[in-house]
Amino acid sequence: MSTPHSTKRWIGALAGLSLCTATLGADPSDDHVPYGIVIHGGAGTITRSALGPEKEAQIRAKLTEAVNAGYSVLEKNGSSLDAVVAVIELLEDSPLFNAGIGAVYTDDARHELDASIMDGATRQAGAVASVTTVRNPIRLARAVLEQSEHVFLSGSGAEAFARSIGLPAVENDLFDTPFRRQQLERARDQADAIRPDQKFGTVGAVALDRHGNLAAGTSTGGMTRKRFGRIGDSPVIGAGTFADNESCAVSATGHGEFFIRYVVAYDICARVRYRNERLVDAADAVVLEQLRDVGGSGGVIAIDRRGNMAMPFNTEGMYRASRRVGEPPVVGIYSERAESDSQ
Repeated sequence: MSTPHSTKRWIGALAGLSLCTATLGADPSDDHVPYGIVIHGGAGTITRSALGPEKEAQIRAKLTEAVNAGYSVLEKNGSSLDAVVAVIELLEDSPLFNAGIGAVYTDDARHELDASIMDGATRQAGAVASVTTVRNPIRLARAVLEQSEHVFLSGSGAEAFARSIGLPAVENDLFDTPFRRQQLERARDQADAIRPDQKFGTVGAVALDRHGNLAAGTSTGGMTRKRFGRIGDSPVIGAGTFADNESCAVSATGHGEFFIRYVVAYDICARVRYRNERLVDAADAVVLEQLRDVGGSGGVIAIDRRGNMAMPFNTEGMYRASRRVGEPPVVGIYSERAESDSQ
């Protein structure tokens, strides 16, 4: 039998638990969570003369459409994971980028697709590599995160998992485009792969939602004329993708071997978390100093838990767009100075 004293303690504990639950479960006010989204469509040797005005306009329009799609999810109280997937699916379905439809060809004239996604609230992650019959690899990566006990699936195993959860299989030639075929033929004529610093069309997104949760995702067709089952950084958690609510969310694009060796996405977030560096300083140090010094080409997009954004790249250009709460989208392709000069 409980005594009055023990009953009082129990009531007090219950009251304290109720107060704690109410605090933890509170939905942050829109005014206090600077939610937003940043996206990329690849980095590399991107010049106005090479693109031409028509293709540049198409790319800017698609980036605008994609960043608005992700922002709309956040605005309607959707999760950062939902926003990231919405963006990447849209870009995977566009032949303008090296992901999904429009992916580059391997040496044997096929397409092998990679993708990954990470939830900053739980640090759960899902990744797939070398899939050939999945229209939207980012959907499969999210399914690995949510519906399996694993983090990383590849090849025929990843495709078997896709079938087991009801994702329809598609023919590999769905991803064919004349432009990418021409790229492959040029690479064969040169008896070598396209130079890794020429252009990367990998796509990615990072987001902060109204609940203060971060997420990151990346999807790619890899490198033109890749062989031997080569896998780059895009599906590698910590290299091409990383998210942690205690620091930041990052998606990378570039010469994957360098991003893997220097664990780029994680390094940026670790600098923010453990060294208390500003996001922009951490991203710049890794991309503009460390990577550049060792010959690694590319860039990243990042957002931290306070809504700060960073988009450094050490190449001539990076397809990118961002949108903050209450603001219109901002789209860029070239350096900030070049973008300013064109306005």
